[in-house]
Amino acid sequence: MRPGGNRGWLLRLVIAFSFAQGAVSMARPAVSYRALALGADERAVGVIAGVYALLPLFAAVPLGRRTDHGRCAPLLPIGVVLISGGCALSGVADSLWAMALWSGVMGLGHLCFVIGSQSLVARQSAPHDQDRNFGHFTIGAALGQLVGPIAAGAVIGGDDMRGTSALALIVAGAIGAVAFTSLWRIEHRRTAATSRAEKGDRVPVRRILRTRGVPAGILISLAVLSATDILTAYLPVVGEHRGIAPSVIGVLLSLRAAATIACRLVLTPLLRLLGRTALLTVTCLLAALLCAGIALPVPVWALGLLLVLLGFCLGVGQPLSMTTVVQAAPDEARSTALALRLTGNRLGQVAAPAAAGLIAGVAGVAAPFVMLGVLLLLSSGVAVRSPREPKEAGEDRPPRVRLRRKSDI
Repeated sequence: MRPGGNRGWLLRLVIAFSFAQGAVSMARPAVSYRALALGADERAVGVIAGVYALLPLFAAVPLGRRTDHGRCAPLLPIGVVLISGGCALSGVADSLWAMALWSGVMGLGHLCFVIGSQSLVARQSAPHDQDRNFGHFTIGAALGQLVGPIAAGAVIGGDDMRGTSALALIVAGAIGAVAFTSLWRIEHRRTAATSRAEKGDRVPVRRILRTRGVPAGILISLAVLSATDILTAYLPVVGEHRGIAPSVIGVLLSLRAAATIACRLVLTPLLRLLGRTALLTVTCLLAALLCAGIALPVPVWALGLLLVLLGFCLGVGQPLSMTTVVQAAPDEARSTALALRLTGNRLGQVAAPAAAGLIAGVAGVAAPFVMLGVLLLLSSGVAVRSPREPKEAGEDRPPRVRLRRKSDI
């Protein structure tokens, strides 16, 4: 089937991603609460959150290489098994070291699922549909991020924080397993056969990273994901210090995710209005200011408003950075380029929580959000200086730009 044809596969992929991401989004705050119940301090919470990204940091590029010249679909069930297993085993772990290990397994499963699914979207979407399809694909992530924290907040609480957080992790594992029900006929046979037929020499990683547009897409994605990740891991810590109940923290995190969904539903008209470069620049700049605002001792209703606005702004970065990287990279190395983007994400997920833990231990639990504001401010500067998008949403790529892109690499 030609790219851009029947999109039933995309709907099934979004459904599967919703359950997989829902499991992860329920497990991440549950891991923080369980770690606190086991005696962890802010630094230990940051280390455990960082281990989630440590194994994927080394696995992303090899998985991308494999996917460039093979099928994408097999990575999806592997990812679901690792996500569900990591969640459930984190729930029965009785030490911080064991929790860190299973958190890393969960992160590796998420990486497998994301590389396989992003490569599917890139491979099975027509060029002029990529912004829209990546936007719809990331709605699955936002749906999981909407439901997961609410479910975690509903289960966790009371005097037995250790027991309820363990139960939340086991439930998260069961939710992740539901993703199996949507992983049928997800990859077109003709697309998979074409990828095997076009197998050729590997494009060097250095060449991909030097391609104009790829570094900018990686940095923007790193900043946006770091903001989402630290919000998920550290808002429970902020809640503990400010006396906000876990159920309220779950609602606040879900409000952020709901705003992200709303953003992605209107992404196409926003692109037509502003263009990709301006939209990325403005939303990263606003997100920087809003992250810094979370550090202020505001009431719960104001914190909710800040998170709604922040969620809307953060909703732009991930899908557009995917399209930026895919359209800039050589055609035979798209999955590897996406894997490099994910490597940048995981590097941020290792470094940002660890740095946040150190900063929180020295300057207080609100200080990491100021750090996020600085990182997003830097990404807005990169976005404004990045090359113009090769095409506006809904338009075909002009031949002139395609030729220039090939000469640049």
